Amino acid sequence: MRRKPRVLFATSEAVPFMKTGGLGDVAGSLPKELKQSGVEVRVIMPKYKKIDEKYTKRMKHVCDFYMPLGWRNVYCGIEKLTHKGVVYYFVDNEYYFGRDNAYGYFDDGERIAFFSKAIVECLQYLPDFKCDILHCNDWHTALSTVFLREFYNGMEGYSNIKTIFTVHNLKFQGQMSDSVLSDILALDYNKAAADQLRTDGASVNFMKGALCYSDLLSTVSETYAEEIQTDFFGENMQDIYRRRKDVLYGIMNGIDQDEYDPSKSKALKAHFTIDDMEGKRKCKEELQKELGLEVNDSIPLITMCGRLTQQKGLDLVKHVFGEIMDLPVQFAVLGTGDREYEDMFRSFAERYPGKVAACLTFNEPLSHRLYAGGDMLLMPSLFEPCGLSQMIAMRYGTLPIVRETGGLKDSVIPYNKYTGEGTGFSFANYNAHEMLFTIQKAVKLYYEDRTSFDRLIKQAMSCDFSWKAAAEKYIEMYKRLHPELWQQEKPKKTTTKKGR
Repeated sequence: MRRKPRVLFATSEAVPFMKTGGLGDVAGSLPKELKQSGVEVRVIMPKYKKIDEKYTKRMKHVCDFYMPLGWRNVYCGIEKLTHKGVVYYFVDNEYYFGRDNAYGYFDDGERIAFFSKAIVECLQYLPDFKCDILHCNDWHTALSTVFLREFYNGMEGYSNIKTIFTVHNLKFQGQMSDSVLSDILALDYNKAAADQLRTDGASVNFMKGALCYSDLLSTVSETYAEEIQTDFFGENMQDIYRRRKDVLYGIMNGIDQDEYDPSKSKALKAHFTIDDMEGKRKCKEELQKELGLEVNDSIPLITMCGRLTQQKGLDLVKHVFGEIMDLPVQFAVLGTGDREYEDMFRSFAERYPGKVAACLTFNEPLSHRLYAGGDMLLMPSLFEPCGLSQMIAMRYGTLPIVRETGGLKDSVIPYNKYTGEGTGFSFANYNAHEMLFTIQKAVKLYYEDRTSFDRLIKQAMSCDFSWKAAAEKYIEMYKRLHPELWQQEKPKKTTTKKGR
């Protein structure tokens, strides 16, 4: 390698500074692995009001400037912090980011456009970092690729920057009114840009801009990369994905295997390893006590963790929950989301006391205890770009029951009773009774063939879901954009004088 490629990883959230979903986990883990693999990667994100003071007081001011945003001239500051060996830049503007939450405000279009432009504008002010590749993630950074080409192309230091856009969830695209084109983006005069941002005559789509402008595209599993080229999964972007399939990659996310380590997780009441599972039995007992369930190790405990939305297949659960409760099982759910589903699980817990627990809150340590204390994890998703819960569950020796979509299909090997292969259980169609039959199959194996069930647990715990494999695939993308950085320099010829 001639020199380390320089990648700016742009994200709206990253653990431990801000997390609302899986993107925060990815942005908190992948850059660290990329750096260990020889890439000079730095992360840029907003400086939110809710970032813990223990981090903000360590930030150092890098620069500040005023930046045009439509008719506005807006202040922007850049702060810097090194965390676990990775440099993080924070875009500072209290008007846009001094709020209680990351998203959900009437002016999100303006806030996100400001952040996206600040990402590009600040590159000329970073004294020790000259960017080769701008790696943007989800709609919150999508406009950066548009701004780069429309406003900065040809400027010193910008012409050689290549772009990657990674979609973590195609459902959320950043759709705004058409007035944004002139009022905020200042691109209404540019017909080519406007046509690539508009989805119809009355709205602007931030993500569409990145899908059209970026040099390479990626998403978070191989199966999802295929699915989003279809009408059902494509969310009206399928034509672009089909047209650009030659530059589309599917790379499955990983998990931080140190954070989710059953032998040392601080959230667990007991620890265990693949060779000594006694602690897992203790975790289940303590979890049953904590949730008010009957304390009984012989009853299988099915868990669910995550957002309570239609995407997660909760309509299937609703349709056959009574039949699930006819089985000798317990059921525990942790998460928040749509009121319809929160009320649904609340009513189930009241109807089946001691057998069903509903924790309708966000509680990270409790999620670890559900992953570790459960016997099975249910994920019947309508669609799932990648999914992390199934990987975490397997890491903790809890067998996933999943629908074969997106990353769930790529990460869970279905049980084969003839060969003994598998790391969990799966079903293909979005059908409540097909899900129920798969649950029944798993419960039957638990009661009638614990030897096979326990073997599946060990096979699941043996899976490697670290970030190393994903990082290597991202590096292949980086090589495609700047192959010259990986070409070995030819050794200089040396001449030696012959002695007389």
